[in-house]
Amino acid sequence: MAAVPKQTTMAIKSYKNQAQMLVKNYLLADPFAPYTSILGGILACKVVYDLTDLISSFYIKTYPSLTKIQRVDWNNRGISTTHAIFVSALSLYFVFWSDLFSDPHLTGLMVFRSSQLSTFGLGVSLGYFFSDLAMTLWQYPALGGIEYVIHHLLSGTAVAYSMFTGEAQLYTYMVLISEVTTPEIHLRWYLDTAGMKRSTAYLINGVVIFIGWLIARVLLFGYMFYHVYLHYDQVIKMHAFGFVLVFGVPSALGILNLMWFGKIIKGLAKTLAKRRSWTKELDSEN
Repeated sequence: MAAVPKQTTMAIKSYKNQAQMLVKNYLLADPFAPYTSILGGILACKVVYDLTDLISSFYIKTYPSLTKIQRVDWNNRGISTTHAIFVSALSLYFVFWSDLFSDPHLTGLMVFRSSQLSTFGLGVSLGYFFSDLAMTLWQYPALGGIEYVIHHLLSGTAVAYSMFTGEAQLYTYMVLISEVTTPEIHLRWYLDTAGMKRSTAYLINGVVIFIGWLIARVLLFGYMFYHVYLHYDQVIKMHAFGFVLVFGVPSALGILNLMWFGKIIKGLAKTLAKRRSWTKELDSEN
């Protein structure tokens, strides 16, 4: 192989150093990080949408036969699943493993603590909420009814406030842990759309949704309010709008979660009943 000219090597190193300086001093600098992360989240949604469409066209047999709105829904759920995996993993880290909000030796009250990573993660999530809300409104009500619009407006407002002010980021991440149930919800839709409603995978998925929803969207919300109660002396020192968000947004989302949980219970019971009916039919035929 021919050696790379010294001048070319130096030029590459120079461009690399300039790129690193751009990222460090501008894109990830404190004043710009929130806006960069939001833009990054929006662009990531576009990339995931296109990749989901491309991969599904090659590897999912039923995908080409779907209607246009079904393909839009299919790809949009790919975005939602990717965001859920990202933000739930980050949320679990900050809530249960990071010392950022639990170390008593760190300066400042817990409700005012933040880091570059925690702010960046919220920005990416906000970019997703913007994109998904825009998609939902564009195709309304095919991709979701008014409850989804309310959910995204509340979530987006709380995430934006927490990101820009640095307040109550712990509680924001506690609520975002609930996104851990999103991939299972979408998998159920994928199985149904692919004609696998009678499969064992569909039944197992329904049980996993029930357990995950109970833990992440019901019990965890109760724990969050208990944590707020224990640290009320800090919460009361937040700005008035932030104080209202800490109580108002989780309460509203909690009500939506309970409504959806009721539907999940009914759906699981219906699936189990049909499963028993199919089993009896097979036994009678044999």
